[in-house]
Amino acid sequence: MARMFGTDGVRGLANKDITVDLAVKLGEAGGRVLAKGVEGRRPRAIIGRDTRQSSPMLSHALGAGLAAAGIDVEHAREIPTPGIAYLTAEKGYDLGVVISASHNAMPDNGIKFISSNGFKLDDSVEDEIEAVLGEEWERPTGEGVGRVTENSVVTDRAYMDHLVACGEPLKGLRIALDCANGAASEVAPTVFRELGADVVVINAEPDGRNINLNAGSTHPEALQAMVVAAGADMGFAFDGDADRCLAVDEDGNLVDGDQIMGLLAVDLKEQGKLANNTLVITVMSNLGLRLAMKEKGIDVAVTGVGDRYVLEEMLAKGYVIGGEQSGHVIDLEHATTGDGTLTAILVSSIVARKGGPKLSELVGFVKRLPQTLINVRGVDKTATDKIAAEVAQAEAELGETGRVLLRASGTEPLVRVMVEAATQKQADDVAKRLAAVVEEKLAL
Repeated sequence: MARMFGTDGVRGLANKDITVDLAVKLGEAGGRVLAKGVEGRRPRAIIGRDTRQSSPMLSHALGAGLAAAGIDVEHAREIPTPGIAYLTAEKGYDLGVVISASHNAMPDNGIKFISSNGFKLDDSVEDEIEAVLGEEWERPTGEGVGRVTENSVVTDRAYMDHLVACGEPLKGLRIALDCANGAASEVAPTVFRELGADVVVINAEPDGRNINLNAGSTHPEALQAMVVAAGADMGFAFDGDADRCLAVDEDGNLVDGDQIMGLLAVDLKEQGKLANNTLVITVMSNLGLRLAMKEKGIDVAVTGVGDRYVLEEMLAKGYVIGGEQSGHVIDLEHATTGDGTLTAILVSSIVARKGGPKLSELVGFVKRLPQTLINVRGVDKTATDKIAAEVAQAEAELGETGRVLLRASGTEPLVRVMVEAATQKQADDVAKRLAAVVEEKLAL
């Protein structure tokens, strides 16, 4: 039986896969598991949500489930996922919950639990929640039932104060923000203005239906055009729950997560703050980032795909910076999870502190190698070892300026063939050749 929890909570089509009934049951089960060690007082939970039309419905259902488990619930309303992570740890909640499907389209939604220390849950804890889901148990009654309250002003302000404290004065910089009509729509413009920036804002008028719609980090084209039109020094595009961001330089060129991580790692090294001299990335990061880090004398630790695996490596080895090419960057000096607004503040602060170089110059040392990705469908994704010889031959051909990555899809019968090389033609040629081998030798 497939796990209910994926790499980022429970996610699916709202009111079909993610129903009110499921939200109530997850609230009960999550509350029972995450608050079972609390003694001598009533457990407390905080719930935040993004701007989807279905989010209030699910957040109140989830809150009802938590209250049924004897937990006092505070609704923080629309707030970025990292805001709930920060507040859960900082304000002493026993657990946090976010109702969001992140960068997914509006019809989807999801439920993410946050532990009392502000981190996402370990697989084992999620499995425990799933194990007790829907089982009969003795529910509290009378005064044992949890209380439910609404409180948006205090919680939002505490999180925004934290973000402002993480940045440096940005006076003199014009910065464009694409809020994806999501959870960052009020928070991000507010904190950037308080830091002194001249802020240009697009896609910050959520109506419940327009979250991520041709906007934000999955559709940065509008931001790229706005940066140029407004004469901005840089721009930042967030996703629906603002746990990630991509940047745009002063010429309207996209700056991806790899370039952002490279910039942050070098800056930390210059300040003597790069713990163990290491940046943590996933296998999907461009080889150009690894080569750039080598040139800067910075070590790289590589994990599987998913920010949770990046975080696990960081916590296990004492690293402070890591993330994904998609713009999900974790800075453990200031946060417990990826925070798009924080990332944007840190990048802007470097530009402000340097005082001269533009963003394009500061990230220019990360040279992205040409990349080709081919999805080969209808094959046995468990048998990629059968083409190990062909992969080794391709890697030898590419040498130190290229690489091959074969990844089995987690949800479909397909294998992803990714090749990076010194030239686009070489990447295309090698990828097509390997894809043909996969199709021939792994055919179902």
